[in-house]
Amino acid sequence: MRHESYTPLMRRILVLLWIGLCSVMILAESAGGLQWTTPEGWKNEGALPMRAATYAVAPAAGDKAGAECAVFYFGSGQGGSIDANLERWKGQFQGPGGKPAAAQIAKRTLHGLNVTTIDTAGEYSGMSGPMAGSSRGVPGYRLLGAIVEGPRGNVFVKFTGPAKTIAANQQKFEQLLGSFQPVQ
Repeated sequence: MRHESYTPLMRRILVLLWIGLCSVMILAESAGGLQWTTPEGWKNEGALPMRAATYAVAPAAGDKAGAECAVFYFGSGQGGSIDANLERWKGQFQGPGGKPAAAQIAKRTLHGLNVTTIDTAGEYSGMSGPMAGSSRGVPGYRLLGAIVEGPRGNVFVKFTGPAKTIAANQQKFEQLLGSFQPVQ
């Protein structure tokens, strides 16, 4: 009796997995039924756990650290509400005297997509919780964030870094947001 190591069903599953992995690599700048274009000069570091894309942005003159723009997609109905995310992002920044930092929140429509944006600055404490590192704040940081309501769920864009570097790249962040559109 001959025993084959892969059944026809297993072969089909492997082919589908391979096609899926190739699609992810080819369409690295898409998630949740949306696609976008990397701004010129931003280094695409690819997808990371929980991130559809991560971009490294060089520091502006006088800044020691660069910035990071992360694009998150957790799946349809996942990742929390828009308001919960805005509150979490606001809570990562403190103003003078440890008071909550002011935040500007706006809503707009791009390519037929609802987009909610946030702009805040101050002492940045980053992520909190068991996955986070040190909770010590970094002064002089800024966040430009956006939540794009896609056909398969929200896509979260979080651009953080030294305020001067963020300001120098604000137009590129706007280009990134303006490039979001439904996948054809």
